[in-house]
Amino acid sequence: MSQPTAAPPRPAAPAPADPRELSAALEATGYLPDEGLATAAYLALAMHRPLFLEGEAGVGKTALAHALAQVTGRPMYRLQCYEGLEASQALYDWDFGRQLLHLRAAEAAGQGGDTATLESGLYDRRFLLARPLLQALEDAPSVLLVDEVDRADDEFEAFLLELLSDFTISIPELGTVRAEVPPLVVLTSNRTREVHDALKRRCLYHWLEHPDFEREVAILRSRLPQVTEDLARQVARATAKLRSLDLLKPPGIAEAMDWATALHTLGARELDPDTAARTLGAVLKYREDTDRVHALTRGALFG
Repeated sequence: MSQPTAAPPRPAAPAPADPRELSAALEATGYLPDEGLATAAYLALAMHRPLFLEGEAGVGKTALAHALAQVTGRPMYRLQCYEGLEASQALYDWDFGRQLLHLRAAEAAGQGGDTATLESGLYDRRFLLARPLLQALEDAPSVLLVDEVDRADDEFEAFLLELLSDFTISIPELGTVRAEVPPLVVLTSNRTREVHDALKRRCLYHWLEHPDFEREVAILRSRLPQVTEDLARQVARATAKLRSLDLLKPPGIAEAMDWATALHTLGARELDPDTAARTLGAVLKYREDTDRVHALTRGALFG
């Protein structure tokens, strides 16, 4: 039986010297963290600990993983969690189609007599389909994003906890894969349910808030340089007002960016009540929320 090992680690990019240096590097990618988030991300890198990010949808949890991959020069592998996700779907699978072709080719070449050799050939590494967790361990060092872990089941959480303890995967047919350099793991949760304490204790934790007004304007200007500062400020102010309402889905930064882009595409120079009403579909995603906003005095919201 062969013993697969992860590929030799690629030369690592120079590690940021402190949270300020990491914050500056993240800002260069267009991601503007606050001091607390930059510190949490720096510690995750320096301590080789997973980073658990929790907060409402659209506050920049997933975007941070992408920005960290850019800053560190690492490849990023994303595992999107969902109800019913099983460990095998996150780890690896065997390519049965290619295995069957291999069998037929061996039979055609007259190699069907040696059953043991034929059988061992079926479970060669070339027939293994690596999923995100295995890819992240093999391609070290890397960034592993486990997105919306709160949507997965308890059983998958328990498996994930074991994986994060030693970054080792056992493949019965091949052997053990161990990461030479632990990946930088970023787990995100929208808090649709509580994640078990055991998993949180394994990680550094940070709660992401919606940005304050000035930071949101800076984010819009950084990510959407074509949008004027006046329009960016009006969108940020209106988005903050929408978040103060009792909506099913308060808009996040992503929705604010979509709204500003939509307004710019329409050639709008300012956010007046009529333009806001026509473009609410860019920032609100539920009919009940749209109806609630239409029922209020739009001039007071967007004037």
